[in-house]
Amino acid sequence: MQLDLKDVYTTKKRTLTINGKNIRITIPAGVENGQIIKIKGYGGKGFNEGPNGDLYIQFAISNNSQFRRDGDNLHLSVDLDLYKALLGGEITVNTFDGKVKLTVKPETQNGTKVKLKGKGFPKYKKEGQYGDFYVTYSIKIPANLSAKEKELITELAKLR
Repeated sequence: MQLDLKDVYTTKKRTLTINGKNIRITIPAGVENGQIIKIKGYGGKGFNEGPNGDLYIQFAISNNSQFRRDGDNLHLSVDLDLYKALLGGEITVNTFDGKVKLTVKPETQNGTKVKLKGKGFPKYKKEGQYGDFYVTYSIKIPANLSAKEKELITELAKLR
């Protein structure tokens, strides 16, 4: 069954038609790419009038979001301007189900990771439990500097 990452963020009910029968299934939140679930007795007819076999559904989860999923955890790389990295401040970051405000510490280094506990992906078959959300800062160096900016940066460099 082909689903998108946003489809498996919450528990969903789907109706499938298998061997001419409609089967209503519940897809638990947090199902993984490649995961297989078994539905007993909904497979093909048994030999010599034996019981029906089982139905196996394998999930193919595509991810068209800005987030990278790692089990129950989500990862996001966020661009951080040089001045906010140096001086600190606040930024707003998208999570999978909304926005959150983060405080950036002064002198934040490129590649710094921040963990938001419980803001990740739902844990499979564990209602109300979530993984963690990791934000990695990617510091962007300003381009097209004016003459005045270059002069000020040169002054800063001399102080170092």
